[in-house]
Amino acid sequence: MVPRFGHSAVQRNRLRRRLREIARIDWMPLAIEKGLPLDVVLMAHTAAYHASFDELRTSLRGTFESL
Repeated sequence: MVPRFGHSAVQRNRLRRRLREIARIDWMPLAIEKGLPLDVVLMAHTAAYHASFDELRTSLRGTFESL
């Protein structure tokens, strides 16, 4: 989920696409490898709008590596 307040539809969709791509690249292969069912809900903070793709990827990477 992406917060709406104060951001345009273009900004919200860009953030959604970035988060979806990070899940596809990093999380799905790991979940398949470990045989984990994968239902994920991400709640983005407003600070995520200002983060680059690499910053988002780095901050989310540790989430599934701990499983």
